[in-house]
Amino acid sequence: MQNIKGKVVAITGASSGMGKAIAVELAEKGAKVVLGARRTERLQQLVEDIKSKGGEASFTTIDVKNKADLVQLVTKAVEQYGKLDVMINNAGISQLNRIDDLDIEGWEEMIDINLKGVLYGMAAAIPVFQQQQAGHIVNIISTAGIKITPMMGVYAGTKNAIRTIGEAFRQESDGKIRITGISPGYVNTDFASNIRNEEMKAAIQQGMEQMAIDPIAIANAVIYAVSQPDDVEIGEIVIRPSKQN
Repeated sequence: MQNIKGKVVAITGASSGMGKAIAVELAEKGAKVVLGARRTERLQQLVEDIKSKGGEASFTTIDVKNKADLVQLVTKAVEQYGKLDVMINNAGISQLNRIDDLDIEGWEEMIDINLKGVLYGMAAAIPVFQQQQAGHIVNIISTAGIKITPMMGVYAGTKNAIRTIGEAFRQESDGKIRITGISPGYVNTDFASNIRNEEMKAAIQQGMEQMAIDPIAIANAVIYAVSQPDDVEIGEIVIRPSKQN
């Protein structure tokens, strides 16, 4: 874990859940974290909490649907700390329905956040990484898409798109910019709170109550990936409850 200390890490979706856990754990290990999300008050509180424990943190209010906001997040990291070592694209959303329910609004929301939001994060970080001749992209994906199930078709599609894009980028890279995909299963977060389909919302919440793991488990996976020596790339980590099918 010696490689964590002093690293500058930008994190999207950092105000709660996995993003928050990743920020807290990285800061405890000595990373300088730059947090982005829509909920300013939560970000402000999180930064204060990290600083009160001796960590280094700052934030900027962003919406990953706006590519300029991702540039703003990366720029803040570089201006404040002089570099960016890791870009963690964590922000995500799910709307779970049958495809023939035609929840086109939900499809567009997932495409804008889960797919385009990650691409915007990559696009903001890559020029900085190219200039530095070093950098690491971490995309938080999902076990949805590894196992295809009804009601999750479009959600899984957005996640599998990121899986595909990440692998293509890995092959295109000369090794100076590393990329890691982390696919969580059921994690104890407020993930279900945005789901409009009440039946699916209840099912996801029940699954979480029965088996969800602590978001610190995901943070530990991130720490493992980004703490490797520069010549080691962790390609993909699948991390889920041991009893999840």
